[in-house]
Amino acid sequence: MKNIFKALKNFIIETDNILLFFCLITSAFGCITVLSATLQNVTDGGRFSRDFIVMAAAVILGIIIAIIISLIDYEFIMKLWPVIAIFCVGIMLITLKFGIGPPERPDARTWLKLGGLGIYFQPSEIVKIGFIITFGVHLDKVKNHINSFLNVILLALHAIIPIGLVIVSGDLGSALVFMIITIVMLFVAGLHWGYFLGGGLLVGASLPLIWMYLLGNIQKQRFLALAYPELYPDIIYQQERGMAAIKGGGITGQGLFHGIYTQTRNGIPESENDMIFSVIGEELGFIGCAVALLLLTAITIRIARTGKHDKIGNTKVMCYGVAGMIAGQVIINVGMCLMLLPVIGITLPFFSAGGSSNLCIYFAIGLIMSFYRYNQQRDMINVNFSNITNPFMDI
Repeated sequence: MKNIFKALKNFIIETDNILLFFCLITSAFGCITVLSATLQNVTDGGRFSRDFIVMAAAVILGIIIAIIISLIDYEFIMKLWPVIAIFCVGIMLITLKFGIGPPERPDARTWLKLGGLGIYFQPSEIVKIGFIITFGVHLDKVKNHINSFLNVILLALHAIIPIGLVIVSGDLGSALVFMIITIVMLFVAGLHWGYFLGGGLLVGASLPLIWMYLLGNIQKQRFLALAYPELYPDIIYQQERGMAAIKGGGITGQGLFHGIYTQTRNGIPESENDMIFSVIGEELGFIGCAVALLLLTAITIRIARTGKHDKIGNTKVMCYGVAGMIAGQVIINVGMCLMLLPVIGITLPFFSAGGSSNLCIYFAIGLIMSFYRYNQQRDMINVNFSNITNPFMDI
């Protein structure tokens, strides 16, 4: 028992308690919001909806997994990059073969059904974390020659593999997040700006081809609906209801569990997922939205800070990759709810319902906590060694 308390004490001292605290508070906030958003879906006299139960279970399991991962030396995790790469490619290929899509996209293959439990898992969520690890290892291996044309080509191929698999599965939203992660990690790793300019020009020149051959009809209509809402009333309906809810919330909101749109069945389609920010806006107002964004900003900054303080530099790009992933999803999701961007199925981290996203985000948090913990231990060893080799430093 004494050893257990000692281990617990050491964990509390060494781990990033601030990051863990922000994540716990944000997840609690998210669970309460999903509980409110799904009250109308409760059946058979129950108290909680299935979406809330799945999310709460995923958060609890995710926290446990994050703590376990944080206790593992990240250098051991990095050495497993070939296994992680094979797993990520393999699970995406399985999804392309056996996966299913949402009702509006029967041609898509984005979810795997796990047995007869009625539980669905979105593989692209865990592949994001795997990609951050493998791409981070790749960048670390070529960091002294990153601007070599051959290395840039190999890095581009590395990124194209998961992005291509996700695009083929029909999940363009997740593909966009992968692109954001790639750009952030390359920028932090020191890639010359000329490559970014060249890549931007290439993407710009490819837009007509992307529009004609890559986007499906429903995806094109979502873009057009923002410019011509009167021509696509069914497409823009979800976002218009979400915006109406946010406007109705005002400064302080209509009160938790009392939103007019939120508490009306189908008042805001997918209110617990894509449009969860609208629920926060209606029931908790501008203040609630500000608190949610501040919490997400605090988490993102804390993760980036862990990377910034890495003395060796082999975890820096991965920290910024996770930070970029969270920040990118926040910007896209909030943009969708404010009718600045089309709906592309991107969740709001820690807030949107769904076991996959909430479980996998804690895989990333556990990885960051491992970076923090073992870098702290390394710093303490270096300080102690410095004191030994410099006995007169305090005289």
